[in-house]
Amino acid sequence: MARLLIQTAGLGKSAVELRMGINRIGRDRECEIHLPHASVSWFHAELALTSDGVHLTDCHSTNGTFLDGQPCAAAWLVPGQQLRFGSIETLVESTDAVIAIPQFERGEPAPAAPVILENGQTACRRHTETASTFCCPQCKELMCNRCVRVIRLKGRSPHYLCCLCSHPVERIEALVPKTKKSFFATLQETVLLKFKHPRNAGKK
Repeated sequence: MARLLIQTAGLGKSAVELRMGINRIGRDRECEIHLPHASVSWFHAELALTSDGVHLTDCHSTNGTFLDGQPCAAAWLVPGQQLRFGSIETLVESTDAVIAIPQFERGEPAPAAPVILENGQTACRRHTETASTFCCPQCKELMCNRCVRVIRLKGRSPHYLCCLCSHPVERIEALVPKTKKSFFATLQETVLLKFKHPRNAGKK
């Protein structure tokens, strides 16, 4: 699992394991990586753990984020790099993501097939009466607005994460079924077009 070693003493912890998805770093207690130090901003930076590795993004911090001693706004991390948030020194120990693949024993029932609603949309697996609005490209989970995890950062757009693996999700475009016009509606449009024809414009 991806790990960050905290080298500055006095914070009460020496290592942090990153979870899949967005890991916020800051002085705010709601951050996944809580660093209670005056040099660290409330929402200082983000470490996004994906199947491709760990991506660092500085969240416009006051005292900056430094990678191997150089100011850094965004970068993909590699093991062995020195990462500093304000005055807090850390070491990137690992950037590997452990993805758990469910094992199905013989005789165990297979997952239920997705429910298709009357309008042709696929239902949420937990709320079968509601259409799925998000899909996780990592674990292929389908979920509705009630199931998706939303992380909001002050002054920034919200992040939508999978409720199972915390990977960033993709929005499903709603398919609006086309309604079939009745015979009388078609006849009415035909009559209106006839009277609106340029050749009939001068006739009364």
